[in-house]
Amino acid sequence: MVSTGELSLSPHALAAERRGFDTAIGRRLCAGVEAGLLPHLHVVLAERGGETVLESYGSGPDENWGRSIGEVTFAADTLHDLRSVSKSIVSLLYGIALERGDVPRLDTPLLELFPDYPDLATDPERQRLTIEHALTMTLGMEWDETRPYTDPENSEIAMEMAPDRYRYILERPFVAEPGTRWIYSGGATALVGEILQRGTGRKLPDFAREVLFGPLGIETFEWSAGPDGTHSPASGLRLTAPDLLKIGRLLLGNGVWQDHRIVPEAWLTASLRPAIATGEGPDYGYSWFCGQAPVPALGGPADWFAGFGNGGQRLWICPKADIAAVIFSGNYNDWTAWIPPTRVWSEIILANLVRV
Repeated sequence: MVSTGELSLSPHALAAERRGFDTAIGRRLCAGVEAGLLPHLHVVLAERGGETVLESYGSGPDENWGRSIGEVTFAADTLHDLRSVSKSIVSLLYGIALERGDVPRLDTPLLELFPDYPDLATDPERQRLTIEHALTMTLGMEWDETRPYTDPENSEIAMEMAPDRYRYILERPFVAEPGTRWIYSGGATALVGEILQRGTGRKLPDFAREVLFGPLGIETFEWSAGPDGTHSPASGLRLTAPDLLKIGRLLLGNGVWQDHRIVPEAWLTASLRPAIATGEGPDYGYSWFCGQAPVPALGGPADWFAGFGNGGQRLWICPKADIAAVIFSGNYNDWTAWIPPTRVWSEIILANLVRV
């Protein structure tokens, strides 16, 4: 059960009121948990205007990249799997590297960057694949992550176990014309991550520490790697909730942190612009989901942007309301895992905004 009692929330009551929230927001979260409507929550953390308005840490069984680590009591310094929120962080890293001139433009053909596969480069359709197709998950190639990540036939797991992960990705059969259909693919992000590493000459964790985590004051993190030692761009990052919330605040600040630009403004504008419909509700930009939700205090729907991860991991931002929220959960490999964090975001956080 999430420890969202009145005592643990009281330090934020005044902040909540000052930042335009119903001061009962914490009790509403607690009531949802007690009613069984919000199962498997590990952490809920939200801020507006840089000030915390909701903070809750619970306990429950957890995993580290699919490996059970037993019962965990969560706190502000507890690392947690981000799973596919990692993809959104990698997108930020690509934008930073692009501004520095370390990586190619998005219209660069992918196979020019993977010259080890001359046989694949003779295929005219594969010649059309670009970095932008990978960032928007519109490669058009067969990929199946609908299976649990415990299933060896899940495409991301099969990629991790393949003798050559990049050949495995790039030789998938086509099921759609590149650029026309969104197909969720950790393989697409694996390509982006490898291009980043080759262009910067740095391992993902090292580059992230230098250009993103270090400037944000994020000192502790982990980045899981596969059997071949390759760090997973798609799902391997572990951060604390307060540190992930810094990423949200960075986005709300349009890439600026404490008067220092970290992410190029043009990259954020492009990343958070819907590029393709997912067919599952939200649209997709450069590895960020883009949608709308009702915000009664704003008189109607407002745009939100988010990183989503297996099990109910979420980083949400709503720029119009100046709100960022992190939700960590433990409902891994369950198709209903999206429901509790979505309810927390829309019915607890946004619905209890009472003024702008």
